[in-house]
Amino acid sequence: MTDETNTDFRGYIQVYTGNGKGKTTAALGLALRAAGHGFRTYFGQFLKGRKYGELESVQKLAPLITLVQFGRSGFIHVTKNPDTADIQKAVEGLEECRKAMLSGEYRIIVLDEIHVAVYFNLVAEAALHRFLDDKPVDVEVILTGRYAPASVIERADLVTEMKDIRHYYDSGVQARDGIER
Repeated sequence: MTDETNTDFRGYIQVYTGNGKGKTTAALGLALRAAGHGFRTYFGQFLKGRKYGELESVQKLAPLITLVQFGRSGFIHVTKNPDTADIQKAVEGLEECRKAMLSGEYRIIVLDEIHVAVYFNLVAEAALHRFLDDKPVDVEVILTGRYAPASVIERADLVTEMKDIRHYYDSGVQARDGIER
C-alpha cells in the first residue's frame, strides 16, 4: 500500500443494497473519510456515463480518490437482454477494477451499481465472485446497488440495506443537481 499508517490493515467486503436512496452516497462518504486518513480509493461506476456532481467533487481530491465510469454517456435503460456495448463496458470495467485492486495503489475499491449490472446480465455473478476471490487481504471492497445477489450477501462481511419508506419521486419530483445527481 502507498500509505504507511497501518501495516496491519485488514480489508473487508461491504455491501450497500436495497431500494432506498443512499447507496452511492454511503460509498462516497467512506471514500471521503478514507481520504482524510491518506488512503486511496478507486471508485468504479457501472452503468453510469453521465455527468454527476460526484465527478466534480472527487477530481478535487485526486489522487486520493479516482472515479472512473463504465457506462455510455446517455442514460442506460437496462433490461434482462442488455445491449452488447453495455455488456462490453461493464466487463471491461470489472477488469479495470481488478487491476486497480491488485495494483497495490488503493486501500479501497468501490464497485458502484455492480449489483444492478449483475441483475441485468451485464456482468456474470460468477465473474463478481472471481473478482472477490482475488481481493488482497489489505484491500476493502465496497459493492453497491439494488438487487444484491444472495450469494454476495452471504459472502460479505458487512451488509446494509437502504429501505425506501417515503420518497419525493413518488410525487413527481425529478432528480435534482447536487442532491440526486
